[in-house]
Amino acid sequence: MTLRLQREIERLKCRLLEVGALVEQAIRFAVISIDEMDAEAAHKVIEGDAAIDEMEVLLEEECLKILSLHQPVAQDLRLIVAAMKINNDLERMGDLAVNIAERALYLSSKKSIAPPFNLASMGDSVQAMVKKSLDSLVNADTKLAGEVLQHDDSIDKMNRDNYAVVIAEMKKDSHKIARFMHYISVSSQLERIADLATNIAQDVIYLVEGDIVRHKAKVMAELGGDS
Repeated sequence: MTLRLQREIERLKCRLLEVGALVEQAIRFAVISIDEMDAEAAHKVIEGDAAIDEMEVLLEEECLKILSLHQPVAQDLRLIVAAMKINNDLERMGDLAVNIAERALYLSSKKSIAPPFNLASMGDSVQAMVKKSLDSLVNADTKLAGEVLQHDDSIDKMNRDNYAVVIAEMKKDSHKIARFMHYISVSSQLERIADLATNIAQDVIYLVEGDIVRHKAKVMAELGGDS
């Protein structure tokens, strides 16, 4: 690796982590906004989305520039490919955080109802997955990435259970259907964020080991563990 390529790759890593930090913050404020009906936190998420979008575009351009000028191979090429995918997943997480914040603004403008499911618990679990996925990236840690994959099923189950609970509540009180629909949407957005965190964890495994893994059972078998 040339010195110039090494510098550009290090700069790329730093920018990727900057995007990750902004996205983590957006998700945190989004969860606060819906859990506490905090309109101020919701506005912070919405207003901060432009910065995430801008950084996503700049990072993608940087990746394409490196590919064009240096034609990297092996580990360097894997890093560029993984960075482009992770960059895209982070931007999508930011969009989902905005969606949650928008639901919070709607609900905060209506007569208050208690969340029909344990929103705080799901939010905390999803945030933990996102943090672990980014930590696994920082440390090139496939064991930590594997832990993210192990938790994906539990978030999927939470989402299914939440859906069933909300449908039951709708049947009890049809006057609250619109508000309950927003809670279903929030649960779905959180589940999708968890899926994107799983994507990042899989990309970390690809980056470190050079293996393309898309199925958790295969990943866990290769890592030699189970939950």
